[in-house]
Amino acid sequence: MTVITCIEDLRQLARRRVPRMFYDYADSGAWTESTYRANQEDFQPIRLRQRVAVPMEPRSTRTTMVGQPVAMPVALAPTGLTGMQHADGEILAARAAQRFGVPFTLSTMSICSIEDVAEHAGPGFWFQLYVMRDRDFVARLIDRAKAAGCSALVLTLDLQILGQRHKDLKNGLSAPPKPTLANLLNLATKPRWCWHMLRTPRRQFGNIVGHVKGVDDMSSLSAWTQQQFDPTLSWRDVEWIKNRWGGKLILKGIMDPEDARLAVQSGADAIVVSNHGGRQLDGAESTIRALPRIVAAVGGQIEIHMDSGIRSGQDVLKARALGARGTYIGRAFLWGLGALGEAGVTKALEILHKELELTMAFTGHTDIETVDRSVLIPGTFPTA
Repeated sequence: MTVITCIEDLRQLARRRVPRMFYDYADSGAWTESTYRANQEDFQPIRLRQRVAVPMEPRSTRTTMVGQPVAMPVALAPTGLTGMQHADGEILAARAAQRFGVPFTLSTMSICSIEDVAEHAGPGFWFQLYVMRDRDFVARLIDRAKAAGCSALVLTLDLQILGQRHKDLKNGLSAPPKPTLANLLNLATKPRWCWHMLRTPRRQFGNIVGHVKGVDDMSSLSAWTQQQFDPTLSWRDVEWIKNRWGGKLILKGIMDPEDARLAVQSGADAIVVSNHGGRQLDGAESTIRALPRIVAAVGGQIEIHMDSGIRSGQDVLKARALGARGTYIGRAFLWGLGALGEAGVTKALEILHKELELTMAFTGHTDIETVDRSVLIPGTFPTA
């Protein structure tokens, strides 16, 4: 592929270069994947108003997310196993984000550790926290994120139990991955990926292995993680985490106005309208359809972000028009990473930025801060 013009081009290239079990891990949803598909498809009916004979320059996509300057209203979402899409994947993605001027969010379930990434990330380095039964480990994770200079904590609320993803079960994805004949044969067709992986020592969950008593390798990690996601997570825990952290707190996984109101009461700085990319509750509403209802409920009281389904700069503009201060990309940057490493992440950001800037011009806006529902054709977008 000599010319890459869109995120779909990066997806196709990543599919050829990344081992099937890890590509499928990123490009999958729960059960029938209906919510995964709806997240992307529900952007399509939303139509834009094309304007003419209005100033089109200079244009600026610069804004802020939780008070932090960003080059455009986009952050890299926390994604587990990023370092298995490409060797040292979290480090490469953080460097690309830092140069571009957007936040990078490191997952608790990353391959590279907080400390690894801190050496390469800039001021937009955020950390995503999963709440485990081992509260001492959670407390130490928060303290490590502080010590690493993370400027925001993203607390994920929608993964107390794991949704079932058929592709992972069929591929035998586990920690460590099962060395089935099919997986070994597939690895043999990915020499580029294998070469890079052989050159890095980072091939396990860096935030966990060596930081939990009795978890010293990938085999012992598997048993620990199966027991650790905490189904008793409550708003009391959110309060404890907020007090322990003491900085900017973003709550991820809000899909209902009642939960959004509770998030406001918790004192969080922002919420992320998110269904975990369709990877948890299949049959849940798409995030772009849920967004206006949540904005109507709490939009004046808390900063609202959204993820799941963002594949273009036009999607970013539509989300912004419907009330999202910022958006997050997961698969879009993972496909860039799997396709071309650090350069691929940069390419994904460049594609989104160009699409966003051009769409702003065609809709008669030169500043992202002025974008609102007036850029959309009435009757084509979801309302509260």
